[in-house]
Amino acid sequence: MSQARAGELRRSTRVPLKVVISAQGLNEPLICHGETVVVNRHGARILCSDPLHLGLKIEIHVVITDKRAKAQVVYVDPEQTLVCGIALDQPENIWGLSFPPDDWYEEMPHKV
Repeated sequence: MSQARAGELRRSTRVPLKVVISAQGLNEPLICHGETVVVNRHGARILCSDPLHLGLKIEIHVVITDKRAKAQVVYVDPEQTLVCGIALDQPENIWGLSFPPDDWYEEMPHKV
């Protein structure tokens, strides 16, 4: 898939952001530390101290905001196994961005 096509499928704008995180396994005994590389309202690309595997359910803790969210590992870089993509169970700005892109705000329901 081309990068242009992949960009069309994104649900929210990606923002380069480096914040310290920790991840705890929900179904497996795992605690690791790391940082975000790129974030959006639906997830992030992260760099972890320990490799995570595809499908792993985790709870992300963003240290600077003290916010937590459940997520799932949806991508592991085959060449850099400590880099992975996560999808948040509930889209939200847990990353501490003061001025997120417009498409990070929840759409208001239309009145009929």
